[in-house]
Amino acid sequence: MPKDISTALIPERAVLVALATRDQSREKAEEYLDELAFLLETAGGIPVMRFVQTLNQPNTSTYVGAGKLEEISQYVKAENIDLVVFDDELGASQLRNIERELGVKILDRTNLILDIFAKRARTAYAKTQVELAQYQYLLPRLTRMWTHLERQRGGIGLRGPGETEIETDRRVIRDKISLLKKRLEEIDVQQAVQRKNRAKLIRVALVGYTNVGKSTIMNLLSKSDVFAENKLFATLDTTVRKVVVENLPFLLSDTVGFIRKLPHNLIESFKSTLDEVRESDLLLHVVDISHPDFEAQIETVNQTLAEIGAADKKTIMVFNKIDAYTYEEKEADDLTPVSKRNFSLEELQQSWMAKNNVPCIFISAIGKDNYQEFRQMLYNEIRDMHAIRYPYDQFLY
Repeated sequence: MPKDISTALIPERAVLVALATRDQSREKAEEYLDELAFLLETAGGIPVMRFVQTLNQPNTSTYVGAGKLEEISQYVKAENIDLVVFDDELGASQLRNIERELGVKILDRTNLILDIFAKRARTAYAKTQVELAQYQYLLPRLTRMWTHLERQRGGIGLRGPGETEIETDRRVIRDKISLLKKRLEEIDVQQAVQRKNRAKLIRVALVGYTNVGKSTIMNLLSKSDVFAENKLFATLDTTVRKVVVENLPFLLSDTVGFIRKLPHNLIESFKSTLDEVRESDLLLHVVDISHPDFEAQIETVNQTLAEIGAADKKTIMVFNKIDAYTYEEKEADDLTPVSKRNFSLEELQQSWMAKNNVPCIFISAIGKDNYQEFRQMLYNEIRDMHAIRYPYDQFLY
C-alpha cells in the first residue's frame, strides 16, 4: 500500500538574518550565518536566503532597520517563506514587532538551539534540563503570545482578560520552573553518588565545539557504539564508558558540544551535566582542524570551560580531521591564484598549532591516522596520574 504523503513533514523554507556591527565584522557575521544555516538544517529546515545589514548596534524595536525589514518582508511574501531566523537573541518587543511586519514564524538563535536540544534529548535528565531552559526563555516573552488581542481593537473587556491570562500563565510557568529545578536537584544528588562511586578510577572527559568528532573518538577508544552524526549537537546526553589502554583502566565521558552564542539558560541548565567535566582528571579538547574558523572555536570552548569552573584542568589538545585539513598558499605575485595543499603529519607537528598548544596530538578519528601515538600519549598521562594517586600500584606499569 503506498505511503500517505499528505502526512509527511514538509521541511520549512527559511530566511536567515544577521547584523554586522562595531563589535562584529561583516566577515564574522557571514561565518555566524554559515553556522546558523547548519543549525537550521540540523533542525530540519532549509535555508534559502540570507540578509546581512551593517548597523552600529541592533535596532531596539526590530533588530534590523526599517528599510531592511521591508526588504525582507517583500522577499518573504514573494518566495512564500515559512520562517525567518535571526542570529542573535531577540527580546519580546522585537519578536512581536518583527512578527507583525513579516507575518510568518520568527525564531532567534536561542530558540533554534532549544528546538534542536529538545529533539536530541534522550534521557529524562536531559529532557528536564531542556524543558527548564525552554520555560526560562519563554517567561519574559509571554506577551508575544497574546498579540492576536491587539487586532480586535475596540473590543470591550478584551484587554483585561488578556492581561489576566498572561499573569496566570506566568504563575504557571514560574511554578513549573521551580518544579523542574527541584527535580534536577534530586537527580543531581543521585548522579553525584554515582560519580563518587567512580572516583577510584582516573576520569577523562572529551570536550570541544559541537560536531568536531568527540563521539567518533569515544567509539574508537571505548569500542562502543555512541551515536555520532555530521550534525550539530548529535550528542546531548553525557555518556561514560570504562576504557582500558594497555593495562590501565580509566573512565571516558563524552559531553555535549559547545557553540558560540550558547544561550545562557542552557549553560545554567546543563551545568550539572558538565560536572563530568569539572570533576574529571584530564580533558581531551577535540578540535576540528579542517574547520576554517577552528581558532575561534577553541576560544569559545575555553571561555565555556572557564564559565563552568574547569579552565585549570590538565588538557590535551586533540586536533582531529587532519585528513581534511588544507592550507591556503599565496604567492608573492598577487595575480597568482590561491592554491590549497594538505599538510603532512610532520609539518603539523612543527607548526604553530603544535608549539602553542602543549601537549597536543594530530589525528584523524575516521581514518585512524596517528591513532596509536594518540593512545600512547593518553596512556602516558593516565599512568603518571595513577602513579601519583596510587603509588603502591606501580607494579601495574
